[in-house]
Amino acid sequence: MERSALNPTEFASAVTAISSAFGDPTRRDIFLFIHEVGEGATAAEVAEKFGLHVNVARHHLDKLSAGGYAEVVVARGARTGAGRPSKRYRATEPQLSPQVPVRHDAVLVNLLKRALALLPREQAEALAEEVGAEYGQAMAASMGDAAETQRSFRAALHAVADAMTAHGFAARVDTPQPDGAKDQLRIVAEHCPFGGAEVVHPVICAVDRGMIRGMLGALSGENRPVTGGSVLQGDEACEFDVATRP
Repeated sequence: MERSALNPTEFASAVTAISSAFGDPTRRDIFLFIHEVGEGATAAEVAEKFGLHVNVARHHLDKLSAGGYAEVVVARGARTGAGRPSKRYRATEPQLSPQVPVRHDAVLVNLLKRALALLPREQAEALAEEVGAEYGQAMAASMGDAAETQRSFRAALHAVADAMTAHGFAARVDTPQPDGAKDQLRIVAEHCPFGGAEVVHPVICAVDRGMIRGMLGALSGENRPVTGGSVLQGDEACEFDVATRP
């Protein structure tokens, strides 16, 4: 997808938004300068522009280069003529469309842990499962026309596994055992995208269980999955048993 061009004010605002990644307001100004120049600038030119020692200017430029905001090119500029090629630093992209999200994960996880600690375990799991079910219903709705018609149970179960895989679960449909009951199947998720979350496992597993319930309910009819194994409990995979005749 082609990025829309930013005007100078929007560009400067975007750079300001990621200035924390630059680590220094001078470094931000240097980046704006080499971006404006286009062909880039040498450490000596930057030093002259901002009244810095050349070694300090080079330090800022190397930091920009290490962060991927600038690249180093060796060329003969107008000032160097036919002499020794100069080492120039230039912006890596003509237009800047930074995607540097502010991460509040640790704060939110800590808030969630404390909030859940105030609830009895069963109540916390019930709340988590309802949140998961609502999200599962939204996932099913996002499937568009394919979700408008009730599917066979097995087709719906495979659609759920595919949707979970797309969300990082690496899920598949399986039977509880080789000669398992014909009225029971299982979704096995071999990877848990919440594996690094510092939240008690029953709550996370309840969210996953709710997602399956929400999607199955929308695609095939009401079902109550039962959690078997859990990656967060040390098992090789998360397992959710579902009845083919709910």
